[in-house]
Amino acid sequence: MKVILVTGASSGIGKATALELLRAGHTVYGAARRVPAMDDLRDAGGHALPMDAREPADLERVVRTAVEEQGRLDVLINNAGTVLHGAAEDVPLARARDLFEVNLFAPARLTQLALPHMRARGSGTIVNVSSIGGEISLPLGCWYYASKHALEAYSDSLRMEVEPFGIDVVIIQPGIIRTDFEDHTAQDLREISGSTAYGPMAEKMAQQAEAQSTAGAPASDPGLVAATIRDAIEADKPLTRYAVGWLADKPLTRYAVGWLADKLLDLDRTLPDRDFDALATKSLR
Repeated sequence: MKVILVTGASSGIGKATALELLRAGHTVYGAARRVPAMDDLRDAGGHALPMDAREPADLERVVRTAVEEQGRLDVLINNAGTVLHGAAEDVPLARARDLFEVNLFAPARLTQLALPHMRARGSGTIVNVSSIGGEISLPLGCWYYASKHALEAYSDSLRMEVEPFGIDVVIIQPGIIRTDFEDHTAQDLREISGSTAYGPMAEKMAQQAEAQSTAGAPASDPGLVAATIRDAIEADKPLTRYAVGWLADKPLTRYAVGWLADKLLDLDRTLPDRDFDALATKSLR
């Protein structure tokens, strides 16, 4: 059984992953700002640690705690993340920097802290939870997409560097997952771009987000992502990327991508850029 640290474990994919790994018999440390929201993790036999991804001392403490209490750290799952919507021209750069702090630099620092322990044992796995947005980009979310593109590039370089030490690097690419991650989309759009030149586009996207929330738009359960992460860390030779979810109501394979995600990825990889742009913005014009 493995000693595992999961960030962002208070909700969504992180919580589902921590609970899935506990059921599988692993020793799991969950880290998040909302510690009371991890009571079910504790009840299941896990460890709940307070952590703000923006605080370097917190990152050092959670890795140190796991290693001191268990004598090792076998798996780091960098799942904590944030999202921001608004036009590139409108988003305050301070907010963009904050997003990168959470989505890129916190995982990078946690990785730096975990790697010496993994190298000493000659084994380990770094799991970076990205998104289909790590490959595609859509309007009014440039900084989120930029952070996930950066996380994937970082992961690809890291994978080649640490492979000689017996360490795997895995990228997880969820599609649309049923969580509260996008709950503030409409609010962000109106606050940041609602009264600017991009207002009409922002308002259309905000209305679509609200309609999808009200109607219960199709989405994959976070448990499917959690099961995929478990498969990856328990595999002798994991894949380098797992795109995760369902397509419509028809289950495909465990590694089938999220709601419509396979179509978007295929289109992005094959269509000329301007054709993809036209398709991605059609409903916002």
